[in-house]
Amino acid sequence: MNLGQGTCPRVPRVLAMKRVVGHESWDKGPVPVSQVSKDERKVIMKYEVVIGLEVHVELLTKCKLFCSCPNRFVSEPNLNTCPVCLGFPGTMPQLSREALNQALKASLALNCEVALYSYFDRKNYFYPDMPKGYQISQYYIPLGSRGHLEIDDDQGKLKKIGVGRVHMEEDAGKLIHETTGGIAIDSSMVDYNRAGVPLIEIVSEPDLRSSGEAKRYLEKLKSMMQYAGVSDCKMEEGSLRCDANVSLRMPEDEAYGVKTELKNMNSFRAVERSLDHEIKRQAELLDQGEKVITQTLRWDEDKQQTIVMRSKLEADDYRCFADPELVPIELTAQEVENARQNLPEMADERARRFVKDYGLPGYDAGVLTSSRCLADYFESCLQLFNKPKEVSNWVMGEFSARLNNAGLEADQASFTPEDMAELLKMIDKQEISGKIAKEVLEKAFQSGKKPRRVVEEEGLLQISDQSELEAIVDRVISENPDTVENYRGGKSKALGHLVGQVMKETRGKANPQLVNELLVKKIDG
Repeated sequence: MNLGQGTCPRVPRVLAMKRVVGHESWDKGPVPVSQVSKDERKVIMKYEVVIGLEVHVELLTKCKLFCSCPNRFVSEPNLNTCPVCLGFPGTMPQLSREALNQALKASLALNCEVALYSYFDRKNYFYPDMPKGYQISQYYIPLGSRGHLEIDDDQGKLKKIGVGRVHMEEDAGKLIHETTGGIAIDSSMVDYNRAGVPLIEIVSEPDLRSSGEAKRYLEKLKSMMQYAGVSDCKMEEGSLRCDANVSLRMPEDEAYGVKTELKNMNSFRAVERSLDHEIKRQAELLDQGEKVITQTLRWDEDKQQTIVMRSKLEADDYRCFADPELVPIELTAQEVENARQNLPEMADERARRFVKDYGLPGYDAGVLTSSRCLADYFESCLQLFNKPKEVSNWVMGEFSARLNNAGLEADQASFTPEDMAELLKMIDKQEISGKIAKEVLEKAFQSGKKPRRVVEEEGLLQISDQSELEAIVDRVISENPDTVENYRGGKSKALGHLVGQVMKETRGKANPQLVNELLVKKIDG
């Protein structure tokens, strides 16, 4: 493996954010969002939607791509900077071996062909967040190409989506636009903490045909990168970002339509909504005989509308050429094969193992393995409470619902696998009922307390004392004579009503199986 040589001189960090005066908005006015009626849907459906996604994934490395500055998310501006990532004259970049290894893993996970010989190019453009006046990227020879991943299409059938290329590049800085009273003013600040952070750009082929497919592609891609250990893919911290190219054409056309590019989509939901909005907008233009203009648009999540940023740049506008300060990357076939053999277990493989080893239904296995964190949580629970289907039901159901509500991954929750195992053991020993267990999980999840402590503090232990329950059962029978007669007359559902009344009186703490037995015994004589 030949990576070349280089240096990374250190200087005191930049103490203040650089001000860029005269930053002007490119907004040309909002495109309003309206509900899509049935008639509008017919207009849209007569066109074929063509979508391609460009996804930037921030690599999990200790240092930046070409210098030794830490690669970590921090809130203080310009903390992780040096002359190399600030573009000072005379500095010499040096490629991070760790970043290359991560990019290689990502390429192999996506079934790409790996280039044994590749190099970096300079992508020239001027923007305040790129201090050198160019971005170091792999334009002509990407590390990975001609890969694919599989998703379900809108009819639920397996569909292969091509991955055209996976290339390494450095990230730019971050512009922070100043506002007064919520109104933008004519200057911005630049935080260079992110400048030089190692990225891979994953470019799909234009194989996606709906916003739903685009969302499922992103979800699958995120899962694959997390399983491969390449990135944490936290969209809220910018470690996974997505741009979309979308165009429409008549189904019989071979040539693609005029495409627009959508940016600033910071969630899967935003991707789906912005694509739906742009598909509708283009369909209306074409239906009226107007032309779609090649533009770059940004999605305003608050206003739920797209706003024009600028005319879209073409490849020639960047005047790319090989970077003279970085030697080519030369890999051997053995290095690539070793990396392939060392890939961790991926989601599809893990799902098959869950079905085989734990006897789970395919649906359960698919849901659990859709997130590496959730799958790890499930298996950690099994080590402490070895009843796979019961654990699966609780992890997929009550636990996942609370994760979604809180916007957390499984490894971020205070409710640990040990807590889940403790809760399920209490159900198994009939110390609490399933209904009470849901209440316990909710309180433990929110408070961080152990499930048993919640049960003890709230007085939620299940009532299994027969003499105590008999008195309550007798009272329920005497207070519900009509229901008792209905049960004696053959209406078996009436018994469920009586059980419910007992559970109500005991605040759900009665042992339901024992209650059922006592009712049948006393009514039937």
